[in-house]
Amino acid sequence: MEIKQEKSISSYDRGLLYGDGFFTTAHVQHGQILLWDLHLQRLRTCQQRLGFSQLDWQSLDKYCKDVCASTSQGVLKIVVTRGEGGRGYLPPEHATPTVIVQTSPYPAHYPALHDSGLRLQYAQTKLGHQPLLAGLKTLNRLEQVLIKQETQQYDCDDVLVEDISGNVIEASVGNLIAMRGGKVYTPTLHNCGILGVYLQHLERNNHIQRVDMSRKDLQAMDALFVCNSLMGCIFVRSLGEQLFDLSLARKLKSQLESGVL
Repeated sequence: MEIKQEKSISSYDRGLLYGDGFFTTAHVQHGQILLWDLHLQRLRTCQQRLGFSQLDWQSLDKYCKDVCASTSQGVLKIVVTRGEGGRGYLPPEHATPTVIVQTSPYPAHYPALHDSGLRLQYAQTKLGHQPLLAGLKTLNRLEQVLIKQETQQYDCDDVLVEDISGNVIEASVGNLIAMRGGKVYTPTLHNCGILGVYLQHLERNNHIQRVDMSRKDLQAMDALFVCNSLMGCIFVRSLGEQLFDLSLARKLKSQLESGVL
């Protein structure tokens, strides 16, 4: 396993040629990588399900902690590719993965969104089905690129995305959480979507049911939230023409983050 911090990568790397890889993005605060155990577990899951060679997890753990030790507030991104080689799509029998470690500033607009809440619209672009990749954060993100391009057409903070069957799956930036009558729900991710680290963190402390969701289901909810490992959990103030009770949303958000649901 080769860990890189350079700004360049081989033109023969399978991550570049085929999107043959996976990644995770973590929040760094006061020199600590938040939810680091869940990020490492995500990487292990991707490595196993995609049939990658074993990684040196101990070296990666130490390297990332050393890189982030002096960071007061920032972002750590780890990209793993299968490396070079193989004949066309077929990877080499004994591939040597490349690990790219990047750091960047923390997004400046997230704190304001925690105060105001998110204004959402529905995306027209749909997610296709591929159960073998469902839940994984792979380098195959062209659907998300198209969704982000579409988002620029709307006066909103983000969009909710459905799959080709009409099920609501996630927002473009993170997982969706819905609450009604004291119960907490999140969309199932059997065929597509990403299982986020922050959602898994909330599932540790709350009873969150994974269910199929439609637009009609969301109309009946008391509150909606979008979460990811960088911005945490942010309440939704509006979804199209639908407005939510902000005082209730803030109260439910506090309960969700306190782990009492």
